[in-house]
This record gives sequence, structure tokens and C-alpha cells, in this order.
Amino acid sequence: MLASPAEHVTAVELDRRALGALEELSAAYPGKLTIVEGDALRIDAETLLPAPRRIVANLPYNVGTPLLIGWLHQAALFESMTLMFQQEVAERIVAAPDTEHYGRLAVLSQWRCQCRMMLRLPPGAFSPPPKVWSAVVHLVPHAEDPDPALMKSLEKVTAAAFGQRRKMLRSSLKTLGNAEAILKDADIDGTRRAETLSVAEFERLAVNELKKAGGPAP
Repeated sequence: MLASPAEHVTAVELDRRALGALEELSAAYPGKLTIVEGDALRIDAETLLPAPRRIVANLPYNVGTPLLIGWLHQAALFESMTLMFQQEVAERIVAAPDTEHYGRLAVLSQWRCQCRMMLRLPPGAFSPPPKVWSAVVHLVPHAEDPDPALMKSLEKVTAAAFGQRRKMLRSSLKTLGNAEAILKDADIDGTRRAETLSVAEFERLAVNELKKAGGPAP
């Protein structure tokens, strides 16, 4: 990245063991690298980085999903995100409806971004090698920046639907209240199961859930 045309690179690193190597890189590229010692979960990207922004990261497996969800909430800030995950998580991000890995993470990610698997890496590509394969996913935010309230509603709907994914939607969505009305207004058969719905259908459910909850129309 430092050798790329990028105007500036900001590295956020929590592990003190890696800071020395970053300092050496900073010395090799004077003025191009800023090192921030801290937790990426607590970083305010908008304040830290001037636009245009791109995120490129090898994410710790234990916080990869929370980091992605947080960035999806801020997706309009970024031109793209190129992120390395445990392969199982990467497959969940790019999965299509009615497939094994399709779930809440796929819906949220694909609703906000175009998502593409770019690269799979075996354990031997790292030292020390992990016990699992890794994969890189490239996410490009859609041009439309939806109402944050709709994003929260989509999170609520997908959590309910996939929290009991073997049940029919009319049962799994009961925790939302007015499940039958939400499904009817979205023109979705309540006997279907969560994994059969497209991202667009989940958006319709979220819109109606927001309306039923008394929120503003998106």
C-alpha cells in the first residue's frame, strides 16, 4: 500500500509487537504513513481519515464481524473495503439466497455493498499458520445512503428471522410484533423460511417493520 499511488496510509494497530515493524516502514516512506496505536473498534474513521477513504485490513478473527457491521453503518464514508476474514466468515458475506452460508451477515453486507470474494489463502501463507483458511472480500458501497433507522430495522428483522431459521417466518418474526401484518404488507408468504428471501425482500420487511414501530417512512 505504501508503494501504491495512495496519498497517505494510516495504520491502526493494537498489538505492540507489530508497532516496531510499522515504525521501520514509516522511516522507509517518510511522511506517507501514520501509525495509530489503538483498537479499531473504537476508531472514528471520519475524524481520523480525510476523504476519499479506503479500508484495507487483515482483521483479527475474533472481532472481524463486529468491525464489518460497524463499517456497514458508515459505508457512505468509504470508496471501498478490502478485508481479510476467516474463510467461513467471508463465505457468509458473499453467499446467495437458499445456500448453506446465506444468513444475516450476507443480507446486511449485500444490502449496503457490492460484495466479491477476491482471494482464498491456505494456513501455510501465514507464520505462524492458523488452523483455518482465510479469504479476502472486496466491498464497494452502493451509491444510495439509506436512513440509519432502516439499517437498524434491517438488523432487527434479520436477527429475528435467522435467529430461528428453521421456523417459518410467521413464527420466527413473532418477536417483532405484528408479524402477519409485516409479512402481508411486504407481500411475502409467512410459510417461507429466512434463507429463501432475497436481500430486496428483507428490505421490504424492514421498511414495514419500521412503519409498524411508528418510525418515519424511509
